[in-house]
Amino acid sequence: MKKNVFCIVFFIVFTSLLSAQPWLQHDEIFNSSGVPSVSFSQPRFADLDADGDQDMILGNINDGPVYVENCGTPADPAFSPGAEIFSGVSSLDAEMGVCADLDNDGDLDLITGGYTGLNFYENIGTIYVPVFQKINNFFFGLNPGQNPIPDLADVDDDNDLDMVVGFSEDGGVKIYINGGTPASALFSEGSTIAIGDVGLYAYPNFCDLDDDGDQDIIVGRDVHGFVYYQKNGNPQSENWVENSTVFAGLGNTTYWNSPGLADLTDDSTFDLIFGTAEGPLHYYENSGTPSIPAWQENTILFGGVLDVGGASNPFFYDFDGDGDYDLASGSQLGDIKYFENVGTAYSPVWEEDNSYFASIDHSIYSAVTLGDVDNDGLADAIVGDLSGHFYFHRNMGDGFVFESDVLSFVDLGGWSAPRLVDMDNDNDLDIVAGNEDGNLFYYENQGTPSLAEWVEVSGYFGSIDVGSDCAPTVGDLTINNNLDVITGDLFHEIQFFENIEGTWTENPIPVSGITGGQNATPALVDLDNDGDLDMAIGNYDGTFNYYINLYIVVSTDPDEQQNNSFKLNNFPNPFSRSTTISFYGTTNLQKCSQINIYNVRGQLVRELRLSASSLPPLYSVTWDGKNQSGEAVKPGIYFYKLVIDGTTKDVEKCLLVR
Repeated sequence: MKKNVFCIVFFIVFTSLLSAQPWLQHDEIFNSSGVPSVSFSQPRFADLDADGDQDMILGNINDGPVYVENCGTPADPAFSPGAEIFSGVSSLDAEMGVCADLDNDGDLDLITGGYTGLNFYENIGTIYVPVFQKINNFFFGLNPGQNPIPDLADVDDDNDLDMVVGFSEDGGVKIYINGGTPASALFSEGSTIAIGDVGLYAYPNFCDLDDDGDQDIIVGRDVHGFVYYQKNGNPQSENWVENSTVFAGLGNTTYWNSPGLADLTDDSTFDLIFGTAEGPLHYYENSGTPSIPAWQENTILFGGVLDVGGASNPFFYDFDGDGDYDLASGSQLGDIKYFENVGTAYSPVWEEDNSYFASIDHSIYSAVTLGDVDNDGLADAIVGDLSGHFYFHRNMGDGFVFESDVLSFVDLGGWSAPRLVDMDNDNDLDIVAGNEDGNLFYYENQGTPSLAEWVEVSGYFGSIDVGSDCAPTVGDLTINNNLDVITGDLFHEIQFFENIEGTWTENPIPVSGITGGQNATPALVDLDNDGDLDMAIGNYDGTFNYYINLYIVVSTDPDEQQNNSFKLNNFPNPFSRSTTISFYGTTNLQKCSQINIYNVRGQLVRELRLSASSLPPLYSVTWDGKNQSGEAVKPGIYFYKLVIDGTTKDVEKCLLVR
């Protein structure tokens, strides 16, 4: 009987491998805010869907602008990636963009700055669903250079829009006065006002910050802080004076600060949101008055983003020995970033603390792997970098000590990405590594678990060549008691290789549907503790993607008790916008199950029914942080209960933050 059941279950697993895409992308586990973290981020704000709140246009250095929709309210914003309304905007035209009604037809147009200079995209759609079409040569005759930064406002009180531009070559800030009409703008080099010079890469933004009826200008730049030009006199005057006190102390730890001012709390004051070279957004609420600002940092709305600044390279290990996986990553600058899991084995919550790894810093583009190579109960570190060498750091219990003689013979010829794993199942740690040329290498530990002795086994992976920047990870992804190898590369690709009778063979099916960013660096890890390996992916931007593995993992004997048959889980946790509650089941439970949400007083807040699209084995439902009446609930701890046929099967808790 058990043999037959095993065959049936094996068939189900095998069939799932050959057909449906078995992954669910859920990047919120590494970014609870839901707002993308992009290199050299430049946030600007406008009501792009005419619903009364401020949406975001998020510029960046790698691609066109990203539309981030405000799904909350004017006083309680919640941002998430929206429709691809900028899909027709060239990335060469638009390192950043701002929206304004430049043709006075009642909808918002897009004005961009990029490699090609200044560009105008007219909105030929509606105020609710904008469609942007480029108008060639609109700014003909202007000389803004490459990557200018524009913003628009009526600075001379004549009812048309003028334009401030920040220059990348010299840091100059200049206003172009509109010599046309509200419906037909006309700008020329002969009608300008020089405001100032902030050094290099000026990022200006208009605002009436002192509430006196005219336009002031805040300017970010390629160094720390901001420069604020306050307009004095009447609206028609040309008297902008630098004021160093209003933004004093803000942005002093970040570079390439690009500010966007918007009222995100609906209190008639401007709040400050600014992007940085590294990517994560910084947010300061104005808790003062419309004329006298007072800044208070808010780390919740755009917080929770894991971003190492560039070239993330994740490796998971229970470094603090508390039963869950922590995250270590290399970075573009060569230092090692460490994120402790302060959540649980089912629901990770990340807290950055790099202090223990502070002594590890080699060349740029580092890659780190962890493992107890001397059997002393402490995780040692091996680091690769752009040089192609390996560097061994022994964990002494109070920090790492670099031992230059260990692995000094390794030279992969350019960028090395090592991974510690017991490849030959002899209870010691071997090394699998990739290099810049796209090749895989194997170093077998021919010593002991206490005294490692690594020896290269030439040709172990045959002729595998993924092209460029091979980043490997190893694990039994297909649950057949054999180790598989998954690689990333320079070109966003994720490839799967399995060992078939001693020959490594590529099989695209198990990783179908998964793509990474540039320089994709995968890592296999069971972050939801459901018995199969999920996949995290680092990329050149410095952020991380996450794919939940939806392979079926069930018992071979239906009479065997399943301790966690209905184990509840939610991602992300904590959450600010929404969270997905999921559990595994082996039969169709749509009609007989529900998720109930309770507050800490035990009061029922919300009943959630499974949708028709939620099918076995993974059931899921999304809670948007609202009660049964559709009202947003207060931040705090909430409990969610799985009820099947009137019987409680499991209860877990989650944390809502705002």
